[in-house]
Amino acid sequence: MKKWIIALATSLLLVVTAHAAIEVYEFETLEQEQQFKELGNTLRCPKCQNNTIADSNAELAVDLRHKVYEMTKEGKSKQDIIDYMIARYGNFVTYNPPFTIATSILWLGPIAVVLFGFGFILIRSRKTKAKSGAEKQQWDADKEARLKALLNEKNDGDKQ
Repeated sequence: MKKWIIALATSLLLVVTAHAAIEVYEFETLEQEQQFKELGNTLRCPKCQNNTIADSNAELAVDLRHKVYEMTKEGKSKQDIIDYMIARYGNFVTYNPPFTIATSILWLGPIAVVLFGFGFILIRSRKTKAKSGAEKQQWDADKEARLKALLNEKNDGDKQ
């Protein structure tokens, strides 16, 4: 009985390791291989969203890698492949989307937040300065009045 369990466990382990095969891509030139690697690291997996197609193990990423491989082997340029992916999956597939009305919030949003924050801090600091300046003048006037009163009392005390 133990032999059957060990044999079953061993066969299951072999099936799992056979399924996790590594993809091997062969290229005719070094330029094609370099282009494939660059595209694999610059195109985003539409399913994973924060992984490149080279880093992702999703089925869609595997399909995209295979398509990039096929197009590279056909002699397509890097830009042709990127244009194909954008036409099929939208600007999201690139990590550097072009400036359009739809993507303007991505480009202008951070700048607007920084400018708004800087303006808020500037206005707040000016209000604080104005308030502290007014309090300082009032404090000086109060202090002056007390000082005069004390001096008058002392002068009156010295005369007697």
